[in-house]
Amino acid sequence: MPLGTWLKAGTSAAALTLAMASAATAAPTSEQSTAQAAAVTLRYDDSRAGSWEAAIAAGVASWNANVSNVKLVEAAPGTGAEIVIVATTGWPQATLGPVRPGRQVRVELGSQAVSQGYDKTRIAAHELGHSLGLPDTKPGPCSQLMSGSSAGTACTNAVPNATERSRVQSAYASGVAALVPSDGRNLIDAP
Repeated sequence: MPLGTWLKAGTSAAALTLAMASAATAAPTSEQSTAQAAAVTLRYDDSRAGSWEAAIAAGVASWNANVSNVKLVEAAPGTGAEIVIVATTGWPQATLGPVRPGRQVRVELGSQAVSQGYDKTRIAAHELGHSLGLPDTKPGPCSQLMSGSSAGTACTNAVPNATERSRVQSAYASGVAALVPSDGRNLIDAP
């Protein structure tokens, strides 16, 4: 067999081998990725949140309805929680996340904001947004959940907008809170 024929045969065999190897190690389809990446479950403890339970439940429901790869669930009594929620007399504040499973952040739901006319459900959803890694976007319109108090007391929107949802989805995209480190800052939401 002439040398040219051997080279063609060898090149074809190498190309076929590479093609088969590439197919075997190809990235999974988006359907496979979605099925493989389970939602991160973060537990919250609101046992010290006083009269905020309904607002917390509504804030949790808003986040759970708007993001798919992280789910907030109430911790069983006596078990650990990643998000500890307490009622205080000051301004609402929270530790900036994204919180990771097994780690812990604190949310303080301050009555001072409520006494000035701010909506409890918006406050709860906003502070949970901090735990999920979102900073304030002040000043901002009512349509931005993370605009917080800068949207004014008439604002009752407790739903994250598309950008806010996308940022949380990205932070938890790999099934764990992504490599975005929590800097541990406490964000106080006074106007």
